Amino acid sequence: MIIKIQPGTTMYNIAVAFQLPLGIVIASNPNKDPNNLSIGDTLQIPGYQADTRLINAGDTYWSISQQENTDINQLRLANQYSPENLPIGRNLNIPKMVRGTIVQTDRIYSSSLMEEHLKELVEVYPFLDLRVIGQSVMGKPIYEVRVGSGSKLVHVNGSFHANEAITTSVIMKFIEEYAEAITTNEPIRGNNMMNYFENVTLSLVPMVNPDGVDLLAEGVPSEQEYRDLALEINNNSTDFSGWKANIRGVDLNNQYPANWQIEQNRKPKQPSPRDFPGNAPLTEPEAIAMAELVGRENFDRVLALHTQGQVIFWGYEGLEPPESQEIVSEYSRVSSFAPIRYVDSHAGFKDWFIQEFRLPGFTVELGKGVNPLPFNQFDEMYEQMLGIFLANSYI
Repeated sequence: MIIKIQPGTTMYNIAVAFQLPLGIVIASNPNKDPNNLSIGDTLQIPGYQADTRLINAGDTYWSISQQENTDINQLRLANQYSPENLPIGRNLNIPKMVRGTIVQTDRIYSSSLMEEHLKELVEVYPFLDLRVIGQSVMGKPIYEVRVGSGSKLVHVNGSFHANEAITTSVIMKFIEEYAEAITTNEPIRGNNMMNYFENVTLSLVPMVNPDGVDLLAEGVPSEQEYRDLALEINNNSTDFSGWKANIRGVDLNNQYPANWQIEQNRKPKQPSPRDFPGNAPLTEPEAIAMAELVGRENFDRVLALHTQGQVIFWGYEGLEPPESQEIVSEYSRVSSFAPIRYVDSHAGFKDWFIQEFRLPGFTVELGKGVNPLPFNQFDEMYEQMLGIFLANSYI
């Protein structure tokens, strides 16, 4: 919700009136000097949207606040009208708190619907920082959400593999639940999320592979070039349920220079719905975007969400640091997922991160069954992953 600054308006009295942490009001208005607000300028109020109603004869801020169950100070801050002279027939803004109404958790996200919902989330919760970190083969944006001001930098991504797109919904739901908890001052499993905000900076990429996910969510592309390519790779079948790759038939989680040659020697030698590592490491724009993101940031740890198996892979070639074991032990405790240190697999995002930076990296395999997992597993998957999300604040 956007309000205009009136004489006497401060970020502090906004925070008090709307029962928001002052730090969140400041974070929602990064281009404003909290100590030098200009009358007539605008401020964003996180967690609120404005309804309207007509002003009738005899209405006052007090009577309207009683009728609408709204704080009178919120009404005064959200409107420019003098309390002594509300103009009959004009619209009055009524601040309303937003609660859990945006994110989709019952079916696969398309990249366009995810983009729409991310923008809605940022509009309601402007302390979320939405960035484009790259583009897919087809030119679709790859989005990152940043939230938090803490010194601990944690990165989480989903949907490296197209038919594991339920991981996008897991990340999206956490973004919304986290943001709502901050603006409503309600804990998540006893955790004060403002403390989380102040201790941790989260980097979240909900959908690494938008072109591949859209094959499952929407079917073959309308662009003839990519339609023909996808059908050729998929043996002219329009059933893309087994598709893991990007639109060019490259498995993005086999694209990283961590013993990539081993995967090249034993995986498909040409574009395929799954497992083709490409003709060289880091040829695909989606994999490159993720590598560049990691390369320019100083993430303390990374988590890549996949399905399925209810396990957490946490080591690579003995290069993982000692604290990885402590971290994965806590992840395992809060999720009930089995920690697995080594597996005969290479060239993955997690493998490369551990190899290059000698920092903790994890591949979290959510759910059980055959991909794509049905959404009737979503609630259980989310609750298990929620424990891992929250554990990042204290371990």
